[in-house]
Amino acid sequence: MSVSSEKKARLGMVNFINTAPVYMPWKEAGGHGAWEIVEGTPTELNALLKQGRIDAGLVSSYAYGLDFMRYFILPELGISATGAVGSVLLFSSVPVHELHGKVVGLTPQSATSINLLRIILEVFYRITPRYRSGCFMELESGDAAAYLAIGDEALRRRSGDAGFYMYDLAEIWLEHTGLPFVFAVCAVRSDVVESLKEELAGLREMFMKCRLSGAKDIERISEAAARRIPMEPDECLEYLRGIEFDLAAEKQKGLLEFFRMLAEMGDFPRIESLNCIV
Repeated sequence: MSVSSEKKARLGMVNFINTAPVYMPWKEAGGHGAWEIVEGTPTELNALLKQGRIDAGLVSSYAYGLDFMRYFILPELGISATGAVGSVLLFSSVPVHELHGKVVGLTPQSATSINLLRIILEVFYRITPRYRSGCFMELESGDAAAYLAIGDEALRRRSGDAGFYMYDLAEIWLEHTGLPFVFAVCAVRSDVVESLKEELAGLREMFMKCRLSGAKDIERISEAAARRIPMEPDECLEYLRGIEFDLAAEKQKGLLEFFRMLAEMGDFPRIESLNCIV
């Protein structure tokens, strides 16, 4: 994760296929001259932003919320879904309401998805399992009753026929709240907002261009992205069309509702509004 030029601002990007409709146009355009890309998982980028090793990044909503006073949000980019997202999935050997007291394995890659699962199980279904970091093999072996998978791993697992119950967390969230769920935001360290004013203006413009380009070229992007899983191009197209990349008003409302529930569960700040760069 080294950066080749200290003169460039540093932007963290997740290279899962759910970012392909924005990230492929970015790369095909040759990137933005003022920004150096640093790739990582959501958890890795959360840490890099907090440590000051990147200036901005597509980070988990949960990580932004924990330190929201230290960051601003670029509203031109986020990752959200209004309904089923397809890549944040709970696989279970038993129906979800039977998970009370049982072991649920958690991917280490996304704090947002882990805490969304906690809300779904503990608040919506009023059950308390035993959480631990794990892997899909523990579900297959019976060492865990369920396993939370995200990103490309979730897409690979859902394309198989393992015989497990499968629950889409964003779909359950919409059913209970009527709101979209925001998985990631583009956060900027507040201490660099002034010094990188020109670079951030260019970045916002670039994000909007990439979003428009990706939407127009979604079929070709889906075909290329599908090979990474692998999955059928039509299935990948359906999946990518369900991902939303803006942070419009309804998305911000959903994000604040997520934060409100986390605060009520304890050990999370109360957030009344989002610090968006306007």
